[in-house]
Amino acid sequence: MARVYNFSAGPAVLPEEVLKEAAAEMLDYKGTGMGVMEMSHRSKAYQAIIDEAEQDLRDLMNIPDNYKVLFLQGGASQQFAMIPMNLMKNKVADYIITGQWAKKAWQEAQKYGTANAVASSADETFSYIPDCSDLPISEDADYVYICENNTIYGTKYKQLPNTKGKILVSDVSSCFLSEPVDVTKYGVIYGGVQKNIGPAGVVIVIIREDLIPETCLEGTPTMLQYKIHADNGSMYNTPPAYGIYICGKVFKWLKKMGGLEAMQAHNEKKAKILYDFLDNSKLFKGTVRKEDRSLMNVPFVTGNADLDAKFVKEAKEAGFENLKGHRTVGGMRASIYNAMPIEGVEKLVAFMKEFEANNA
Repeated sequence: MARVYNFSAGPAVLPEEVLKEAAAEMLDYKGTGMGVMEMSHRSKAYQAIIDEAEQDLRDLMNIPDNYKVLFLQGGASQQFAMIPMNLMKNKVADYIITGQWAKKAWQEAQKYGTANAVASSADETFSYIPDCSDLPISEDADYVYICENNTIYGTKYKQLPNTKGKILVSDVSSCFLSEPVDVTKYGVIYGGVQKNIGPAGVVIVIIREDLIPETCLEGTPTMLQYKIHADNGSMYNTPPAYGIYICGKVFKWLKKMGGLEAMQAHNEKKAKILYDFLDNSKLFKGTVRKEDRSLMNVPFVTGNADLDAKFVKEAKEAGFENLKGHRTVGGMRASIYNAMPIEGVEKLVAFMKEFEANNA
């Protein structure tokens, strides 16, 4: 069976080179006589894996020394609670609602204090990023929260919001390591890894040290305190050991590919092929305002639900998997993360041209 072109939004395509390496080490990691999945997380061999993974991530993102890198569990969704539990000192936070995940984070934060929705693009099914240059930021807000790339709706902040001096917390799950980023602009930058970095089950949190509280909101479980994980080097309990090992391999692959500048150029080139086709197609059209388009997630429609379903079915038969759009948008969505090769997008566009000719 040949590999398919997997356009899934997550868990998603991983670099083939990484998968082959992991396969080769499955039974014996570097002469230990066992695989990483079976290895004690307290062993020297495993400590070297997590230390190296952290260092490679720091190199890739130029993470300053006053930021901690935490490898945690619970996915991005657990951070929806962990962030207010750790950061809501004044019990006030401002949220910008640009999609389902920002909305869920905002709803979760309401359990812990006043969470204000200071801007939203819900009025047009989240097909754009609202103007964030002059928002009604609360005087006593502990932080301003965004979801930077909206997986479902295919939008991406091209400019970070003006937080008026408040710390910025950003969920970067679906654009993690897709382009260079200035970590110093954020108080917390975090993401689930299952879209662009590794297998589901790991969430990486990069947090400025001075924001890690000595005490959290009353009743915060030990496992949900950043300080516990920071003080224990992400090893307070058994970490998602195998997932972190794969992430580490992906970091090495990214370095080999030329780092985040090279990745951005590759991703821009790849996305342009698909967006250029959509902009000129008579049958298909993109759903996102041009200036807010994501490089990672590209939703598109024909305008006819039956035709959309026919396209998804025929695409699957032709070896293009997971192109069905999210139920809240309908249509199709191609997620073209770092590991999606350029020929995958070229072949998809060729297939779309053929489909258009046959269904005009």
